[in-house]
Amino acid sequence: MKFFKYQGTGNDFVIIDNRNQQFNHDIKALCDRRFGIGADGLMLLESEEKYDFRMVYFNSDGNESTMCGNGGRCVVAFAKSLGIIEDTAHFIAIDGPHKASIDAHGIVALGMLGVEDIERLNESEYVLDTGSPHYVQFIEDVNSINIIPEAHAIRYGDRFAKEGINVNFVEEMDEILKVRTYERGVEGETLSCGTGVTAVALAYHQKRHAKEGSFSQKLEVEGGNLEVSFEFHAGIGYREIKLIGPAEIVFQGEI
Repeated sequence: MKFFKYQGTGNDFVIIDNRNQQFNHDIKALCDRRFGIGADGLMLLESEEKYDFRMVYFNSDGNESTMCGNGGRCVVAFAKSLGIIEDTAHFIAIDGPHKASIDAHGIVALGMLGVEDIERLNESEYVLDTGSPHYVQFIEDVNSINIIPEAHAIRYGDRFAKEGINVNFVEEMDEILKVRTYERGVEGETLSCGTGVTAVALAYHQKRHAKEGSFSQKLEVEGGNLEVSFEFHAGIGYREIKLIGPAEIVFQGEI
């Protein structure tokens, strides 16, 4: 089987062209970093009527998952390499249709689904769904936190244990938000999470009293830098959300 390895700000994926519907491999084994290829997740690019393609995403534990923002950016770059698209894409994923664009430098702007509801637990903690469920907590220093036990207390707490939740810790800097994310399904920290930084950007907007208009937020993750742009209108919520950043091929091979 031929595979392609992509990464988006350090969030890495095995991607398979499955338009022939012949994929039947052990996903958990392929994602294993010692006995397989190694990845945070695996994606299948499949044919879909009325769309450029379908994105099917699996976490490294082998289970099909909710939307992956960085994965979406990487699969758009992969589709371009296959000649399926040129500089724009209209594809469908588990959470619905997405539009995206890719420039000559491999920067992908991925349209995310709108968000209406953000649960504000207190001044520093928020819960919302940006295609995947996220818990966002603002703290003073993200480098000082022992992320695994802190995230486990939330992810496996009474409220979220059954379905699981991704946990984001955020430090407010001058013009940028520094983010560390624990992802369910991976059950560990990843270098980047696209739906996570999207959730962080929207939660930060709420934290700053949610003015109406168009906004753009820069974010720093362990694997690089991303940007989230969006519009906010009272009574409607967040629309025109875009996750913007690089998507790069690392290598390809056969297994």
